[in-house]
Order: sequence, then structure tokens, then C-alpha cells
Amino acid sequence: MKTLSIIRCAWLAVTCLLIVPAAAQDMLRHLDLASPQMTTAEIGRADVEALIAKAAPGVPVDLSGRRLNGLDLSGLDLRGASFRAALLNGANLKGARLDGALFDQAWMLKADLGGASLKKASLFGTQLQDGRLGGADLSGARIAGDFSRADFRGADLSGADFSADMRNQSMGLMRGVLNSADLRGANLTGANLSRAQLQFADLEGANLSGASLVGAEFAGADFTGANVAGADFRNADVDSARLIGLAGLDRARNVELARNLGRAIRE
Repeated sequence: MKTLSIIRCAWLAVTCLLIVPAAAQDMLRHLDLASPQMTTAEIGRADVEALIAKAAPGVPVDLSGRRLNGLDLSGLDLRGASFRAALLNGANLKGARLDGALFDQAWMLKADLGGASLKKASLFGTQLQDGRLGGADLSGARIAGDFSRADFRGADLSGADFSADMRNQSMGLMRGVLNSADLRGANLTGANLSRAQLQFADLEGANLSGASLVGAEFAGADFTGANVAGADFRNADVDSARLIGLAGLDRARNVELARNLGRAIRE
């Protein structure tokens, strides 16, 4: 019951982080992120390997709600696995196969997913602040969680959906939050960033060709050398953003309709 209570509190905190950052910080102060519930694991790697071995063909492993903090799950084949509401703070998932995996409402503070494959994975309401996802493949993934300060350098985010969920707002506006995230050299070709938050994000050299940036918040972001061919800037907030050396700018769409364009840093 205590674990479930922690998870419920965590989910409420995640919701606040995605909606009102200032209120979220107040709420996080009431959570003990250094507690055993948020820092230790209830099972070991061998137990997870046993679950994988016992799983029937075509039946993904279910680790929903499990406490897996700090666990070394690197390189494991966990395609389609459910980590819904699991606690994976500081977990090592480097090089793991996580295509189609479900991480909705999971806590993954400072988790390492470097080089992991998360094609078409679902990360809805996920808390992955300060995460390491360099070189990871998140192509086609649904990402509507908090990835503030996460490292996405060289990651494949092509076709990923960071957009705000406009259908179900009972818990508030859910969207991708990548404030101060490192997206240098990331592939965001065809990604949907509509109404996502990327304030002070580093997009230097990123490929944003064909991406939807409609209504996204890019205040203070660095687009130096990014490829924006076919990207739609309609109503995107570029206040104080660095729009320098952009490739394909002549083929970008609705740049003149971006908000605060006159306050952006341009050549």
C-alpha cells in the first residue's frame, strides 16, 4: 500500500510538472526523493531475466508498478514490456530493446537509456528529468512527459509525437516538456512538437525538417545550424531564441507567423 501511495503522489507531481512548473516544484518538496521507495529496487536483474525467460511467446513482461530504482537492465530484450507507474529512478537501461514498451506514469529520474531502442514506445506522463538518452532510438514514440534537462544528443526522434493531448484534459494539458534539454544533433524529422515546451533547449545542428512546431514554446532555445526545411513555425514562441545559420530556412513554413520573432536572435 505504501508503494502505491508513493506512485499516486508521483503521478500527481508529474501532472503538475507538465501543467504548472512553479506549483510542481512546491509539490516535489513534499516528496522524499531520497527515500528507499524512490532509490532502491524490490527485485534484481536476475529476477527480471527470469520473468523474460518464463514469458509465453508474444506475451510482454509486466513490470507495472514495480520498484526498479537503480537496477541494471542494460542490454535486455524488453520489447512491449509494461513499466506503467514503475519506479526506475537511476536505472541503467543502456542498449536495452524497449520497442513498443509502455512507460506511462513511470518515474525515471536520471535513468540511463543511452543507445536503447524505444521505437513506438509510450512515455505518457513519464518523469524523466536529467535522463540520458544519447543515441537512443525513439522514432515514432509518444512522448508527453517531463524530460527537462535530458540528454538527447544524436538521438533518433523522427516521427515522435510530443504534442499536447487535446482530447483528454481531465488531469490538465499533457505534453512533451523538454525545457533545457540537450538535443544537439538529434533527428526530429517529421516530429510533432505542437504546443510542446522546449524553453532554453539546445537544438544546435538538430534536424527539424518537416516537423510541426505549431504553438511550441522555444523561448531562449538555440537553433544554431539546425535544419528547418519544411518545419511549420506557426504560432511558435521564439522569444530570445537563437535562429542563426539555419539550413532550409527558405523552405520553412509560416516563419513570419512565429510569436516574438522580432525578439529572436537572427543573423
